Amino acid sequence: MMTVREVSKISGLSVRTLHHYDKIGLFRPSSHSDAGYRLYDDASLERLLFIMLYRTLGFPLEEIKSILDSKHYDRNAALRQQIEMLTLKKEHLENMITLAQGLLFRGTNFMNSDTITARDFEMLDSGNLGEAIQKAKKSVTQNDLYKEFAKKNKHRTKKENERLEKEMLSVFAAFGKVRSSDPASKKVQRMVKALNDFITENFYTCTPEILAYLGRVYAGGGEFTETIDAAGGEGTGAFACEAIRIYCDKLKS
Repeated sequence: MMTVREVSKISGLSVRTLHHYDKIGLFRPSSHSDAGYRLYDDASLERLLFIMLYRTLGFPLEEIKSILDSKHYDRNAALRQQIEMLTLKKEHLENMITLAQGLLFRGTNFMNSDTITARDFEMLDSGNLGEAIQKAKKSVTQNDLYKEFAKKNKHRTKKENERLEKEMLSVFAAFGKVRSSDPASKKVQRMVKALNDFITENFYTCTPEILAYLGRVYAGGGEFTETIDAAGGEGTGAFACEAIRIYCDKLKS
């Protein structure tokens, strides 16, 4: 665990900035000490890294929060997207360096119209980077599922969201209790339908395609799988994934 001052030291962000991030719900401590001091774990620090990457790319704080808090947030997809945008930014900066070096090489007479070309201005064009950033924003904020979730979540209190989270975990706890049984059994398949209905009622319309995707996420390792297995026991995520696959395959047939 790190204190806010330790996080400030390793990140280069001021304590005041970190306090502001906490105030707007962008970067909150994972816990507090007995004396009430903010404490941050590795998961919190990883979130801060994502925040700083998005800030480097020019994303406003409110959009970063929307992306990171979205129920559709995919860590690996976000990283691939950031790598693409950072690569474009790197290319843009390299073009600017090349142009500056070229101007230096031309000397004081570089403003002669015979030596200035359209290529010089093209090297300053950051259009591809701008398009990539806009695409990244739209992939979250313009997504129909995101809009539906945002509408349902708009007036929920923190306490209500905590209740929903507990109910979701209880669903997986129930899956854990039957994970040694046949995932194709009627009982387990009814549980899958109940999960599907719970997601649709509280978050967004859970189509068979989305449910199948969620199933793969549940068994895909990382934080989702760890959380589910913690609720239902080791192997619960994989069991739920297989039960969901069977359920979705039946809907297709």
